[in-house]
Amino acid sequence: MNEVSVEKRLKKKVNENGGLALKLVSPGFAGVPDRLVLFHGSRIAFVELKAPAKRLRALQQKRKKQLEALGFKVYKIDSYEAVDRMLEEMSP
Repeated sequence: MNEVSVEKRLKKKVNENGGLALKLVSPGFAGVPDRLVLFHGSRIAFVELKAPAKRLRALQQKRKKQLEALGFKVYKIDSYEAVDRMLEEMSP
């Protein structure tokens, strides 16, 4: 299992549950999470995808704290199980 396979699983499972997993690119603002996950009912989360057991870099941790301070959920997803846990929390 690698980051690419975890990302594919996330996108597939979010779509199966009626949501969107949008690729997030922010020129000029480094460290933002990889995906913006949207579900019906204004459920929104940011997802940073990592290979299993890999950690967030310092700038990614800073962005995570900034987004959480604004009231958003931010997940670090590094396994299929982490995808499933996020979906249990987020899906309608």
